[in-house]
Amino acid sequence: MRRATPAPARRKRIDYFWVKGQTEAVSSSGATSNSSTAPAPGEAAGHAAFRATHWSIVLSAAQSGATGAPEALAKLCQTYWYPLYAFVRRRGHGREDAQDLTQEFFARLLEKNWIGGADREKGRFRSFLLTAMNRFLADEWDKARAQKRGGGRPLLSLSFDTAETRLSREPADEVTPEQSFERRWVLTLLEEVLTGLRREYEQEGNGELFAALNPCLVGERTAQPYAQLATKLALSESAVKSAVHRLRGRYRKLLRDEIAQTVAEPGEVDAELRHLFAVLGKKG
Repeated sequence: MRRATPAPARRKRIDYFWVKGQTEAVSSSGATSNSSTAPAPGEAAGHAAFRATHWSIVLSAAQSGATGAPEALAKLCQTYWYPLYAFVRRRGHGREDAQDLTQEFFARLLEKNWIGGADREKGRFRSFLLTAMNRFLADEWDKARAQKRGGGRPLLSLSFDTAETRLSREPADEVTPEQSFERRWVLTLLEEVLTGLRREYEQEGNGELFAALNPCLVGERTAQPYAQLATKLALSESAVKSAVHRLRGRYRKLLRDEIAQTVAEPGEVDAELRHLFAVLGKKG
């Protein structure tokens, strides 16, 4: 079950501080300060920064001519389809055409070797998707429009029924479709991170603790209501601070892991993190 989408104005502020407050403390090596307290939920199992579903695996397989990683590519597409759909809508296409375009684009992406043409030196998944979609819109839509929706191909499970609701909740702006795509990409990534973090706590039986501490991911550390939380949770204030410290550390780790899923090399994670922070920092 996905978390409810906050009101647009509030969401922008929350996501900005999540990035600003929680990622500035991450060193280039990805290390966070150590603590003698117990690990946060999910840490014991370990989450490698570059998992089997990583974009680099897909890119390497495609460029070497090897088979494999189709499930990984499909997973990435299912996670990050919405920013691309919203981009098509911002380009002036109506709802039904945008749905057809997005499904046809992913059908072709998954069955053809478009990945093989990706520039590994500029191998970020978000950049590849946007470039490929622009080419598709320019060169391929006339052919796709003449075919039955999906062309008989297996379709990705994309929640178009919720896409228009999400779009309607977003404030009007004057940014370009490309700038809007990048902002939605960041918000989608942050939502994935928060959903994963909440799921870890719930699996450990700590869902209520996460719900109580979640607001501490927002804003300055000195302004957190530790005393009130201690009373609410029947814990000491120092125990609450330790729990918040673990929550923030785990959030930073999952954030880096999620970004690592979408870049080609480990050394690109920090540059991508800075870029995404800059995207949220821009007005509009």
